[in-house]
Amino acid sequence: MATKKNIGIGVAAIAAGAGATAVVLKNRKKAEKKACKNSKGEYIKNQEYRNTERGKYQKNSKGIYYTNGNYEAFARPKKPEGVDDKNAYIVGSGLAALAAACFLVRDGQMPGSHIHILEAMDIAGGACDGIYDSTRGYVMRGGREMENHFECLWDLFRSIPSIETPGVSVLDEYYWLNKEDPNYSLCRATVERGKDAHTDGKFNLSQKGCMEIMKLFMTKDEDLYDKTIEDVFDEEVFDSTFWLYWRTMFAFENWHSALEMKLYFQRFIHHIAGLPDFSALKFTKYNQYESLILPMQKYLEDAGVDFQFNTEVTNVIFEFENNRKVAKAIECKVGGVENGIMLTENDLVFVTNGSCTEGTIYGDQNHAPNGDAEVRTSGCWNLWKNIAKQDPSFGHPEKFCSDVSKTNWESATVTTLDDKIIPYITNICKRDPKSGRVVTGGIVSCQDSSWLMSWTINRQGQFKEQDKDKVCVWVYGLFTDVPGDFVKKPMKECTGKEITEEWLYHLGVPVEQIPELAENSAVCVPTMMPYITAFFMPRTKGDRPDVIPDGCVNFAFLGQFTETPRDTVFTTEYSVRTAMEAVYGLLGVDRGVPEVWGSVYDIRELLESSVKLMDGKSPLEIELPGPLNVLKKPLLHVIKGTVIEKVLRDHNVLKDGMI
Repeated sequence: MATKKNIGIGVAAIAAGAGATAVVLKNRKKAEKKACKNSKGEYIKNQEYRNTERGKYQKNSKGIYYTNGNYEAFARPKKPEGVDDKNAYIVGSGLAALAAACFLVRDGQMPGSHIHILEAMDIAGGACDGIYDSTRGYVMRGGREMENHFECLWDLFRSIPSIETPGVSVLDEYYWLNKEDPNYSLCRATVERGKDAHTDGKFNLSQKGCMEIMKLFMTKDEDLYDKTIEDVFDEEVFDSTFWLYWRTMFAFENWHSALEMKLYFQRFIHHIAGLPDFSALKFTKYNQYESLILPMQKYLEDAGVDFQFNTEVTNVIFEFENNRKVAKAIECKVGGVENGIMLTENDLVFVTNGSCTEGTIYGDQNHAPNGDAEVRTSGCWNLWKNIAKQDPSFGHPEKFCSDVSKTNWESATVTTLDDKIIPYITNICKRDPKSGRVVTGGIVSCQDSSWLMSWTINRQGQFKEQDKDKVCVWVYGLFTDVPGDFVKKPMKECTGKEITEEWLYHLGVPVEQIPELAENSAVCVPTMMPYITAFFMPRTKGDRPDVIPDGCVNFAFLGQFTETPRDTVFTTEYSVRTAMEAVYGLLGVDRGVPEVWGSVYDIRELLESSVKLMDGKSPLEIELPGPLNVLKKPLLHVIKGTVIEKVLRDHNVLKDGMI
């Protein structure tokens, strides 16, 4: 019997689905009756009703519309009227900014010389970095987990030529790589210093935990405004293996946004089965800077796009008249010298507001990322604050950047210098780190780590020019302010060597060998990021501005701190999606933006995920309360021999002997 355990999301989904359908039909009938009354409240006979798809793809108030399928995905839009007379100023050169420039060139057919990218740093890429620093070593602040239903991302990269393989696109080489070397993990978590935690693909959710997830899944967005995850979940979820998978993979903390948690669950419902072993994920060959940013930069430079580095934009000045908001000037510093750019309505301005990597503090092998450590800043938060002061529709940056104790975590890049550490890695991931193929297949979480440390090794080398005898390991800790298990200091106070010692401890290296290996067999570069999960902070409507705020004539926001329907932040897709919406809306590109993949509306995915979330148990195996249980078998007899029976069987909801 399963009366007290693992009821799962499926039973409630089926019951709630039936109830929701009844409510929708009832409300529809009420609406139809209301529509058939005249101004005196009298019923009108023979009310005409016409079926038509006219207007289905009309542009919304932002100048865009959404589509699905491949009809518009393969189409090339006509050149927008008047584009040759326009200029574009793009603030920042991260993924969203470069994507906006690419869409201006490809779909907007704007002359490259009319596009100006204003970047505070001396290098493009934003958070998508990956460099070799001769004074520190290899540095990767993070990595990008991608999947096949990043509709806007792949729409972009099908058009960006590879800089490694002549005659193919970035998408081509990425597709081939992940077909030939598919990603999956052989060890998702460890305990007791390198032993397999044997999570074994199970979520281990109780009946109550499943119902809490189900309730969140069905809750309206507005009912989750300013609520935290711990407002909607309790220990039934927090003590499960599901939460270990979730929080370490996506970097969610208990105090983060319940709304964003819900959006993630709905957005990736089709990947519930791939969550335990990361078989849902796909990765680039190299770090994201070399694999994604450099091909985009070359594409734009070949098109004649103007890159202006060491140019920090401090404000955009607006003129407000008759509900129209017109960007009239850009205030900036060029090489530290005050400057300004006057604008007309023919000058389009795109601003990346906020940044998850703003103010990164860099340590090294012998220095923690604190005190006199180098801090790199581009003024993204101050820029957004200055813009937001001018109109409420420009958002509320303080909601995201005011409490770094809740938005920070720390990562580190460990580079092995010899083969002494390699056997401990191989013992856990069961693969050769130097094979050039998938290694860990995603993060390995140290389940009993006080820092909640996770680490991963992507295909080596992660850098094109990387020494073939070296392995680059990415390490991060969610809890930076608690003492470690070997190094009795908070992670944020640790040098690169000390972080390596803590990592080696959780690999299972004999404690007497740890100091020597951390000193001579590896070099580590730690990076503290104060705002890395700022976009997960609880929020309400209006805290994030629309991509094109209401009334804006020549201005749009880009990136992770803008608002776009149904998608989830902290993804490459979100950045590219906002860029596409901004360009299409402001420039009048007559092409649909691909909608967010609709798995949340697909009954097959909902049924499949309900069984997976319950660790293989069918919702129909659950003992339902009272009369519902009595009705179960008669209802199953009704569907016998129908397409409903087939769908339920195909997705393991209906099993032999149930009817």
